Amino acid sequence: MNFPLNHQSVLLGIAVACAWVTSSLHLGAEETSSLPNIVLVMADDQGWGDMGYQGHPVIQTPNFDALSREGIRFDNFYAAAPVCSPTRGSVLTGRNPNRFGCFKWGYSLRPQEITIPEALKSKSYRSGHFGKWHLGSVMKGSPVNPGASGFDVWFSAENFFDNDPILSREGKATPVQGESSMITVDAALDFMKDHQRCHPDQPFLAVVWFGSPHNPHRAAPEDEEIYSDIEDKNLRNFYGEITGMDRAFGKLRQSIADMGIKDNTILWYVSDNGALPNLGSTGGARGKKASIYDGGLRVPGLLEWPAKFEHPGVYEARCTTSDILPTLLDWTNTPGASKHPLDGISLACELEQGTQQRSTGIGFWDRPERGIGVPSHRMMTELLEAQSKGVSNPFPDRLRLDAGEIKQEYPLDDFQGHAAWIDGDWKLHRIQQKPDRDPKWELYNLKSDPSETENLLKQNPDKVSEMKAALKSWQISVLKSLNGMDYEG
Repeated sequence: MNFPLNHQSVLLGIAVACAWVTSSLHLGAEETSSLPNIVLVMADDQGWGDMGYQGHPVIQTPNFDALSREGIRFDNFYAAAPVCSPTRGSVLTGRNPNRFGCFKWGYSLRPQEITIPEALKSKSYRSGHFGKWHLGSVMKGSPVNPGASGFDVWFSAENFFDNDPILSREGKATPVQGESSMITVDAALDFMKDHQRCHPDQPFLAVVWFGSPHNPHRAAPEDEEIYSDIEDKNLRNFYGEITGMDRAFGKLRQSIADMGIKDNTILWYVSDNGALPNLGSTGGARGKKASIYDGGLRVPGLLEWPAKFEHPGVYEARCTTSDILPTLLDWTNTPGASKHPLDGISLACELEQGTQQRSTGIGFWDRPERGIGVPSHRMMTELLEAQSKGVSNPFPDRLRLDAGEIKQEYPLDDFQGHAAWIDGDWKLHRIQQKPDRDPKWELYNLKSDPSETENLLKQNPDKVSEMKAALKSWQISVLKSLNGMDYEG
């Protein structure tokens, strides 16, 4: 298809790894000012079809719709996992979350992992995190709070959060009034404006992670009112939360333009997993949140960078949240030679040249592990009460001080769970919920059968054999990382 893009092309390597850098290099003002600002925005539980531009008959998302027409729209963007914490970890590391033991919701990063803000320090980026964290703790002294993970500034929540929340300002519990998505955007804009005022020659990274539309659904009154003709109050609030998120995103995008930095700012929007059961829309894909079928993984994806991409386009090749880190490192010319294997690839050349084909496969793996409850509102309320009495860190058990410990060694043939491998339009599933049972295999052609209903396993023995080998090789590599082999030496 015709995919018009900027004529300038930065032909960097496809697979880029990030190097550990303990201090920023002293770059000249001219070099740093030419680097793009980066704003990464993520929804919490918004399905692929929960957008006006995707044809949803009810949900109003005029600001997302505008970017879908004016920027790059990804029609086949995948979360690295079907639930929140693992996908967020994949964004920051470029790696499948099983590599660092982030199996389900509530698990943390490992301190040994190299994150986007840590890598970009070599280019003098200042970084801020705003909104949902859910990758460790937001208390002082934690090895996996946003500050320990490379962010210079953070105003963050332990997990999802609703209107009038209590957030952690670099470890200090701080109550805030307002609609949750707008609070998140306003905090990010304060950071950006302060950065422009105090550090005009340095680029910035702002990670803006909404707490919507995760349940319980509590839209602002003006957003719920839009759907007043819907009888189901929960559905009104679900739709209203998405519209509130759209309203906040519109303010973010307009403010970037008003600040005069839109041209050289990368604005990238995705969701952390597929649609919510009963409420969300997959656009017809099979499964929903927590599923390895496409309905649990395929999410909205939008990108804008006017200096690089002068014309709008639709990118149809399959890509994933793990691709964000290597792509940004290419675009910022951040070299590296890390021994940590990445699962994402740089999309820089593909996007700049309009290539509609991915160069490597994509692996997914939902192991049968239990999630960890992180009741953010209760935890933040308790932290606020304790700090008001002069106790700064009253819950040492919540600091995740053991986050970097490798406590279990997994056999390299322990492939339990539901895994999948995407190769072009083909998707192979391996399903094994108990170790003493043979796995079940399924093969679908996503282009002709996006609902994954017609199992073509028997009709394609050669393709199955090829994809089984690729999936097995990848899973062994993931298990080696999980066992800590990446950190040796």
